Amino acid sequence: MTTVLYAILSMSAVVCVAATVVRAVGYARAPLHLRWELYPVPHEAPDRAAHGGSYFEESNWWTREPHCNLRGELTAMFSEILFLKALREFNLRLWWRSYPFHLGLYLLIATAVLVVATAVASLFAPALVAGAVGGTIVGAVRVLYRLTGVVGLALTLIGAGGLLHRRLTDPDLRPYTTPGDIFNLTLFLVALGLVSAGLVLRPAGGPDIASIVAGLLVWDTAIRVPGLLGTGLALSALLAAYIPFTHMSHFVGKYFTYHAVRWDDAANRRGGTIERTLAEYLTYRPTWAAPHVTADGVRTWAEVVTTNPTTGAKR
Repeated sequence: MTTVLYAILSMSAVVCVAATVVRAVGYARAPLHLRWELYPVPHEAPDRAAHGGSYFEESNWWTREPHCNLRGELTAMFSEILFLKALREFNLRLWWRSYPFHLGLYLLIATAVLVVATAVASLFAPALVAGAVGGTIVGAVRVLYRLTGVVGLALTLIGAGGLLHRRLTDPDLRPYTTPGDIFNLTLFLVALGLVSAGLVLRPAGGPDIASIVAGLLVWDTAIRVPGLLGTGLALSALLAAYIPFTHMSHFVGKYFTYHAVRWDDAANRRGGTIERTLAEYLTYRPTWAAPHVTADGVRTWAEVVTTNPTTGAKR
């Protein structure tokens, strides 16, 4: 059981990281998107961002480099990532279910980081851990990750249950609910429910999460992981490996949606990167089913976009 669990945990971690990187690289290499140009753009200068202005308002703007307000951009990212600001403003009913789910996941990620750090310190710096200062710090970290773990599990389960209930009962969401949505939320409930039950029912003297992680790092198969807890951990690891292959990988895509679509206001300057990229796109030979576009795979984009589609149309 322990060897199988270690194998699943290791392979799932590798797959999760690799798939996430591949997904991010795919987004980064995607063709230029049609920009939304919805203002205010948070990286604008504060005085312009306050009223939704743009550096395009300036005279001879093309002769100046646009100002990047990094603080404004980071503030907008922080409020969106940590508090789901847009969802709260535009769909408060859904936010009450989605926010506990996301906050719980954030806490579980923080818990995993703290657990791994504790296990590494215990294995590779035992003298430091045994010292008064080091022991106090490690003890405090153990208390912290137990707290974040319990709260994270509770919030994620509550959020997943609330989202599943909303999916199943809200007629407005029914047209947008697929079997995959139901499966994903159910998988969260089952996997994290088993972990929670495994921790609560763990026999006296049984290994905790930090001990299991430490055993994994040195491949100590002598550790006897309780079956219920081991099953929950294995299923949770498989869930983590599965997420980057689904639409739940929006945690990667959201960065590009904001920075490469919604907030992209870079000017198309003569001889610049955008001009060269668009010139290459005009050589593509698109194939669209709509006959009025006449994108037959033979004509280039340049020919398509410079042709009046109404020319020769019957009246």
